[in-house]
Amino acid sequence: MKKFDNFVSNLAVLERAQAEDLENEFIISGVIDKFYVQFELGWKVLEELLKYEGRAESNSGSPREIIKAAYTVYDFVDESMWLSMLRERNNTTHLYDAGAARELVEHILRDYIPAFAAMRAGIVSRYGESPPGPDARE
Repeated sequence: MKKFDNFVSNLAVLERAQAEDLENEFIISGVIDKFYVQFELGWKVLEELLKYEGRAESNSGSPREIIKAAYTVYDFVDESMWLSMLRERNNTTHLYDAGAARELVEHILRDYIPAFAAMRAGIVSRYGESPPGPDARE
């Protein structure tokens, strides 16, 4: 599935954030931007997997509904963590304070990157290196 490949590739870049100069404003901004992309890829991968599993919730197009449904199907989805990511993603468009940006980067490094990595490992464990797309059942 192309979205999963993109999810894995973007995560590999995001996982290197810890080694960067986290005092640099441009690096901080880049980490936040990568997080935003990673979250979008993540919920869309979950959406495709839910479609493959035949779950009606996958048709909602709502990240919140996709996350809630994925939590009921997949043990590698921490609902509260993913809903927290959704709130953070929604708030990043209003993030003007440097202190708040640094705090978000700390959350990304400490909490969100491990959640993305757990999702990657859970998907590979359940479906293999190439998870099926929604059309695989046809």
